[in-house]
Amino acid sequence: MSALQETGATPVIGAACQEALARAKAAVTRRTLSPVAAFVGAALAFVGVTFAAGAPSPLFVLYQQEWGFPAWVLTIAFAIYAITLLVTLLIAGSLSDHIGRRPVLIGALALEVVSMLIFLFAQDIGWIIVARAIQGVATGAATGTFTAAIVELAPEKHKKLGAVIGGTAPVGGLALGALITGAAVQFTAVPTVIVFSFLAIVFTLGIIVIALSAETVSRRAGAVRSLIPRLSIPRGARAEFGAIVPVLIGTWMLAGLFLGLAPSIIRGVFHIDSGLVNGAIVALQPAAGAVAGFLLGRVHARTATIWGSASVVVGIIVSVSAIAFGVLPLLFVGAVLGGAGFGAAFSGSLRILAPLAPAHQRAELFAGVYLVSYLAYGVPALIVGELIGVVGLLDTVIGYGSAAAVATAVGLAVQLRRAHVVRAARRTTGALRAVAPAE
Repeated sequence: MSALQETGATPVIGAACQEALARAKAAVTRRTLSPVAAFVGAALAFVGVTFAAGAPSPLFVLYQQEWGFPAWVLTIAFAIYAITLLVTLLIAGSLSDHIGRRPVLIGALALEVVSMLIFLFAQDIGWIIVARAIQGVATGAATGTFTAAIVELAPEKHKKLGAVIGGTAPVGGLALGALITGAAVQFTAVPTVIVFSFLAIVFTLGIIVIALSAETVSRRAGAVRSLIPRLSIPRGARAEFGAIVPVLIGTWMLAGLFLGLAPSIIRGVFHIDSGLVNGAIVALQPAAGAVAGFLLGRVHARTATIWGSASVVVGIIVSVSAIAFGVLPLLFVGAVLGGAGFGAAFSGSLRILAPLAPAHQRAELFAGVYLVSYLAYGVPALIVGELIGVVGLLDTVIGYGSAAAVATAVGLAVQLRRAHVVRAARRTTGALRAVAPAE
């Protein structure tokens, strides 16, 4: 028998080890944010990401005036963001399902800091294009992961609230970014310093919050294999995902109209050169979307999606009419109607889909949603940017708006049909349950 066993030291050492482990666990617990703080912090960091996505829009005209590059170069700056975002969604959209939410979010926020610093010290449009490319990668990595993390971090009694915030944070952040940056352009001498310094600080704080938040999924094999570009929707969500695709296309085409083309429309159609007006018209549509998505969070998800799609169609018609006849106040009305519909339809779509995927496939599902959304947001706007020089701004915008209205109308019809099918299935199930005892 060993000396330790003879002296009874083994139980003492075992107890000491257990006590040390308990202290270590307690220390880890103390360093972890409470669930509510982690939920709120993650939501604010997500708003920061989308705030940064909308912030450069009012600055592009300023850059063009300062550096004197041709208008088509702005299309490159717009497109490079969409391209890198989409590629990242395809490659890393499901990575956090394998390695955890925190590593992906910390990496994405670190890239956001880098892009903000490049924006801050940019010397020509080439720097802006590089910054937008890095920002696209960061946003692509963060978007689906943040949406999943917010749903998972939400308090147990408020899981629907997590899906609502996941759907409203992107549009709310875009609105804030465009509006605040537009105000900075109008009323300050150094808008880029104010906006991008602020965002760099926000993302640094976001990294700290995520690092101190609890991980919501466990690691599992297949991380390297998940980096192979693909779009895979969980089997249980495929039918609803397919039904929601036309809604996503139409609503995000509307977003592209205001976020990508509004400054050109304000200057080319209404002959107004104002950073504040540019920021306001860009911000109004997503702001209305954020408010509507949040206020309608208690409305049944399918109902919100249907009414939201209808409102988008009306909003597009009003907006295109305002542009065609040169009535600026009517354009603001169209932005509110379309934006409210966008928020209701997009938030409702996420609430329909969120329960249909298990936790380890949720980020992949949301990556698919955002892949379709950003394709609809970026590709048509890129094509329109090229067509403006050929057929003119007014005709191009009318054609773009018509295409967006048709896509949304198709989505509305599909959702109405889907609602009918679901109701019929529920009636059949209820009838079977009613006769089962008698049998």
